[in-house]
Amino acid sequence: MVVSEAMIDNTRIIIASMYLDVNRLLDIDILKIEATIAHAKGAGIIIVMDSNSRSTSWHNILTNRRGKMLEEFLMSKQLHILNEESCLTTFWSSGGTTTLT
Repeated sequence: MVVSEAMIDNTRIIIASMYLDVNRLLDIDILKIEATIAHAKGAGIIIVMDSNSRSTSWHNILTNRRGKMLEEFLMSKQLHILNEESCLTTFWSSGGTTTLT
């Protein structure tokens, strides 16, 4: 996880880039996201992540357990998903693909 803070026209913005390891409990990463939100305290916040989860909310073909947990957390914090549907893939394996968003 990398977090950066910027000031743009007297507006404080927190930008976080996160990788959520599929082999780590999602609850641990959710605590990190919560800590980042708490640090922002009224600032704008942008979180960019590779969540290693699947959800139709970010244009995957299905929603898995991790995806459902992450969806519910994001909704509870009133965070918005800004992925756009795309036919381009950035990752492919026997386990699935990731689309460029």
